Amino acid sequence: MQTPHNRYATQTPFHTGEKVMQARTGMSERMDSIGGQIIRSYMPDQHRQFFSKLPFMVIGSIDQQGQPWASVIAGKPGFIASPSPTALEFMTQAITGDPLQNNIQVGAPLGLLGIELPTRRRNRMNAHISHASDSGFSITVDQSFGNCPQYIQTRSVTYTPRQQSAINDNNITHFSTLDESAQQWIAETDTFFVSSYVPSDNSPDTEGVDVSHRGGQAGFIKVQGDTLTIPDFSGNFLFMTLGNFVINPKAGLLFIDFQSGNLMMLTGSVTILAEGDPEIRDIQGAERGWTFTLEHGVRIESALPFQFEFGEYSPRSLATGRW
Repeated sequence: MQTPHNRYATQTPFHTGEKVMQARTGMSERMDSIGGQIIRSYMPDQHRQFFSKLPFMVIGSIDQQGQPWASVIAGKPGFIASPSPTALEFMTQAITGDPLQNNIQVGAPLGLLGIELPTRRRNRMNAHISHASDSGFSITVDQSFGNCPQYIQTRSVTYTPRQQSAINDNNITHFSTLDESAQQWIAETDTFFVSSYVPSDNSPDTEGVDVSHRGGQAGFIKVQGDTLTIPDFSGNFLFMTLGNFVINPKAGLLFIDFQSGNLMMLTGSVTILAEGDPEIRDIQGAERGWTFTLEHGVRIESALPFQFEFGEYSPRSLATGRW
């Protein structure tokens, strides 16, 4: 099969918000020169093969109120297929109770993150839904790119099939404030995922959803009531998450309880903290940061059909601090 043309070879893949963050860090010239090499309008074959082997994928979506959500979709490896370099097919449904259920609509934007926890390998994609049915959905690629393994803690993943019918109203909780158990869960986590969104009216050529991984030592998130303070450690300088926040300061967060398979999904507002801000100045490795304030949350018990076992911290995580 002939390799598709990468339209980002001649067109910048970065929108205004990303460029603002790159300029603040003195990385504009470097990112302008390599952006089209890093980001493609199609998937290379190794990404297509990688996605097809995964037992789960993290997905960012937007609800009818314009709020971003970060979710996870799961199945027996092979439930994702790539019929072409610009398409993925998902042969499964969203988890019962996940806001993603209502956000899968033809034409809707999605952000996708494939992450292989045992190897720390990850690849990302921004896309739009091209088809949706009772049996699954398909997406068309907008941007495809790889990510380095920084801050990923290794975990083994064992598939243990669980019937979706086992999830009902008794397993699903909606809330607008973080109770003590939720605060403790977040305060002890070493991994979460964040979704962000640029609406089409702000950037018609680069509208889309992005979803990304965040990691650190357990305790790297500060919890103060319904507000979280999150350090931003050195990364790839694409600034897709923070760049989206510049334009649209909203986020969706996903927390996975790797012992129980429980999920907690939050959506709310964001404030970017500059380098040297007192809120994050004293946490080791933080170059900048952001706060998240909860607006709405969903908790789903025993949602994931996996058993996870912790392996080891990323060396980059061990070089950072905790609150």
